[in-house]
Amino acid sequence: MSKADVLFVNMCQDILDNGFSSEGQEVRPRWEDGAPAHTIKRFGVVNRYDLQEEFPALTLRPTAIKTAVDEMLWIWQKKSNNIKDLRGKIWDSWADENGSIGKAYGYQLGVKYKFPHGEMDQVDNVLWQLKNTPYSRRIMTNIYNFADLTEMGLEPCAYSMTFNVTGNKLNAILNQRSQDILAANNWNVVQYAVLVHMMAQVSGLVPGELVHVIADAHIYDRHVDIIKELIARPQFPAPKFSLNPEIKNFYDFTIDDIKIEDYQKNPQILDIPVAV
Repeated sequence: MSKADVLFVNMCQDILDNGFSSEGQEVRPRWEDGAPAHTIKRFGVVNRYDLQEEFPALTLRPTAIKTAVDEMLWIWQKKSNNIKDLRGKIWDSWADENGSIGKAYGYQLGVKYKFPHGEMDQVDNVLWQLKNTPYSRRIMTNIYNFADLTEMGLEPCAYSMTFNVTGNKLNAILNQRSQDILAANNWNVVQYAVLVHMMAQVSGLVPGELVHVIADAHIYDRHVDIIKELIARPQFPAPKFSLNPEIKNFYDFTIDDIKIEDYQKNPQILDIPVAV
């Protein structure tokens, strides 16, 4: 069975059994009908995924892996903040009339800074260090720029990656301030698992462990029954994942360089309500 399924089920059950409800409190998010969107949350959830063991896609329901990776590449490779450069429609609620989400996500990764080895952006700095100083303990990115928060359509949820090389393995920690567990958990896990695979391949390393740290892991009130049904579903083995081995430059990857095989999964859950 998929270990990602087991982690997901255990996390959801823990939130449902031991989480803190925001009922009775004033909350910012609203449902489409204007009702307050309350949550049950757990603070400081940590999930570890060994990318040598399996590719961490849920089988409880399908994750649209290539669409998720397209979004990751929009941020990390294109360094774009315009939804017109995306295939999906997930970001539409946070964009302005021109399609921009402001100085958020990809914009922040594209800003150039002075490093000891030259002027470059955060992504290029990571790539340079993985090839030239792989055992550095300073290989990281951070897009939660306080100076630009008022000019962001959405303050970053997944905001920091720390890369760490152990032997020939590339490990990484994804820090996330907040996560809608039903809508986004495996979406983000899959995205950053693929990023680790890509960064490892172009750096002459192998993917190691992805550690996902979520400060506020929450289930919305209107998602509770969906979650209960979801985690009771049968579980299947994880799909097989591979990248085009010919790609040696991170900026050459496309979603067509991803191969997913033997992805056995349960039916999709449609029309999940999203709080904004």
